[in-house]
Amino acid sequence: MRSFDPTGNSRKAIPMKSREGRPAAHVLGVDVDAIDMEGALKRVIASLNSSRKSYVCVAGVHGVMEAQRNPQLLDVYAGSEITIPDGMPLAWVGRMQGNHTMQRVTGPDLMLEVFRRKEFAHVTHFFYGGREGIAEELRDKLTVQFPWVKILGTYTPPYRELSDLEAAGFIETISTLKPDIIWIGISCPKQELFMARYLPELETKLMFGVGAAFDYHTGHIRDCADWIKRAGLQWLHRLLQDPRRLWKRYLRNNSAFVWHITRQLLKGRRSTPSCEVQAPETRGQVQLR
Repeated sequence: MRSFDPTGNSRKAIPMKSREGRPAAHVLGVDVDAIDMEGALKRVIASLNSSRKSYVCVAGVHGVMEAQRNPQLLDVYAGSEITIPDGMPLAWVGRMQGNHTMQRVTGPDLMLEVFRRKEFAHVTHFFYGGREGIAEELRDKLTVQFPWVKILGTYTPPYRELSDLEAAGFIETISTLKPDIIWIGISCPKQELFMARYLPELETKLMFGVGAAFDYHTGHIRDCADWIKRAGLQWLHRLLQDPRRLWKRYLRNNSAFVWHITRQLLKGRRSTPSCEVQAPETRGQVQLR
């Protein structure tokens, strides 16, 4: 099945993955996998060994709230192979719903584990995202830290959407290199929409949206202590580093999340998103516009 793209290109629609039998936290209409780090790594290995291409989403409060305002993003989450709990609030919700072993698994932490562990030594990688020079800096740092890693290339995209010519060049590059994993670091929700749109066109096994991981692993964003993460205050640590850019996001999303998730938990049942989603006849496919 193919879907209409207003740019004039016909793009494949990505079917939603079945989550039957997979424990998940139901967070305002987004199903977040109830996993810990070891479980996430096993799922990544299974995805790489699968015969189908897929993508991984890293969901936090920001992403969940963006999905309330963007039904296309909601469907992108539903179509992911794994949706990882990138924030303590999501893990807390999962535990309240009976997923007692659910842990916070951040995109940067999971990315580093994939590069660190020898069972992934045969996997090839490509970096897409970051400011000018960041992807190359990350490549150089990781190859020094983990000499066995195979990073085939990098691409720093413009802040706007790719032009037809740029998209064609990127697709051709990936077709030549055929990396197993493409790491996407262009922030939420752009990276999620990008993965869903371009996965059918790319010769890869897994696309992985990791947000600010490129900046974390190159030291351009300072990480915080584990106790701050466990307390669910990493957002405050980020805010203090970049208040001018982030204060509106956190004020808007954090307060709204607390209000809506409290209502959901008090109702004691799975919540539906506050926005209107696709018509019933179009559900089951992520429409790539």
